[in-house]
Amino acid sequence: MRTLDFDFYLPPHLIAQHPTSERTASRMLHVDGTNGNLSDEVFSDFPNFLNASDLLVFNDTRVIKARLFGHKHTGGGVEVLVERIINQHVVYAHVRASRSPKIGARIKLSNAFDVEVIARHDDLFELRFLSESTVLELLEQYGALPLPPYITHEATAQDEERYQTVYSKNLGAVAAPTAGLHFNDAMLDKIRQKGIGIAYVTLHVGAGTFQPVRVDNIHDHKMHSELYSIPQATVDIIAKTKQQGGSVTAIGTTAMRALESAAQQGNLQAGDGETRIFITPGYQFKIVDRLFTNFHLPKSTLLMLVSAFGGFDNIKKAYAHAVTQQYRFFSYGDAMLIEKQPT
Repeated sequence: MRTLDFDFYLPPHLIAQHPTSERTASRMLHVDGTNGNLSDEVFSDFPNFLNASDLLVFNDTRVIKARLFGHKHTGGGVEVLVERIINQHVVYAHVRASRSPKIGARIKLSNAFDVEVIARHDDLFELRFLSESTVLELLEQYGALPLPPYITHEATAQDEERYQTVYSKNLGAVAAPTAGLHFNDAMLDKIRQKGIGIAYVTLHVGAGTFQPVRVDNIHDHKMHSELYSIPQATVDIIAKTKQQGGSVTAIGTTAMRALESAAQQGNLQAGDGETRIFITPGYQFKIVDRLFTNFHLPKSTLLMLVSAFGGFDNIKKAYAHAVTQQYRFFSYGDAMLIEKQPT
């Protein structure tokens, strides 16, 4: 398939720049992958689409304050976006400057501490933080929340609260698993009271999630890499849910990618891993029966994923409907609940 097959026109005013007043106040488009039927719903009614035997799987990653500003010792301005924490003092990062720094160069960040460029890996620079404090301590003190590139304002105190899920726990993401932003504690309690199971995986979302596919043939695209972890308890409850005839709903494409990555050898495996999984139409899903997600960028790998899950024609029709009906798009936008298209 061609990348242009996944393009669509989105009026700029439909890109949500701020969250709704309440987390649960979004609209929700229900997409039936079996017949392509669409229905306009509200997220507050989400539990009505679930049965007591079902299971929801959330991504509990937490966004770090990954953006730092500084200057080279030669004087030029620099912006650093930490992509991955390697250990307490070393990271992989995107570095924006008038000229790319060379190996051995030092950069002063926040007028507070230095980092040294120790290697380069394709588009990422390996940086050593030259401080007794750890990377996470320095990011918390000096870093800024890395809002998506299509959000035009600088991160505020409201963003620092609302661009995290209420259940986020494991620090390491540079972008939020945005489907989870709709849930508050009251909604999670309502789901549990109905007898619906809840489980967690961790996938540290990288900045590559925002990158459009730039090749003509989608299978020529080089997928970005992300770290994930699947607890044994999650593997066990998924197996129990399947045995009892329940459905597994992934809350977000990141939870979906973690689960499908860990099932590439057949059965779902617990443990830590690194994934470059690229899910496109024709992929046979192994774990997930239903997907709850936000609306995704044109020509993005995530739009290709949801097209594989709900059916290419169904998703194309759903996005056209969402534009016509003035749904809010992207991270702070409205949601979709997608029933899987039968194989």
